Amino acid sequence: MSAHPKQFRLPLFPLQTVLFPGGRLSLKIFEQRYLDMVKQAIADSTPFGICAIREGQETGTPAVPYEVGTLVRITDWDMPQAGILHIETQAANRFVIRRIDTEPNGLLVGTVDDISAEPTIAVPDELELAVEILRHIIGDIGASQFPAPFAFDDATWVGYRLSEVLPLKLSIKQNLLEMNDGVTRLRILTEFLKKQIN
Repeated sequence: MSAHPKQFRLPLFPLQTVLFPGGRLSLKIFEQRYLDMVKQAIADSTPFGICAIREGQETGTPAVPYEVGTLVRITDWDMPQAGILHIETQAANRFVIRRIDTEPNGLLVGTVDDISAEPTIAVPDELELAVEILRHIIGDIGASQFPAPFAFDDATWVGYRLSEVLPLKLSIKQNLLEMNDGVTRLRILTEFLKKQIN
């Protein structure tokens, strides 16, 4: 990370989910504050931030999000009926929230720092199990459900995709998101997988 990362303001969407860079997420939007936010993002081609909820709920009173979230861009949208928007999003890089302001309509807007992308790193031989399991999962669920291009030789990419699909607690997924070491993340996931297999 550079000494002076660029701070910017970003509308935040707290959810009961952790999204990893490169991931995809479909969302159904019906709350007015988020409809407004998404319409603005579509009109201006601007991103917003998805962050997991530390305290509170997805609807009603603004939730308290974790500090580290993921920037997303809308790749497709549809309005099947008035007042409901379906959007497809693609996750880019992570960010860390430095300050949060609450708009009159309850929308949270963060002043955030960009977290630079993790470098591509080879999968160590002793963690090949994780790659094999991810290949099986993708085979079962269907390749179209996963963001291309596939990078089975990159520990960071494999770790992100496994973190998304494995049945881990939200707080554990958040810890995996906040790590900046693709090999350590993959090692933790491999330990989890070994426990499930035995």
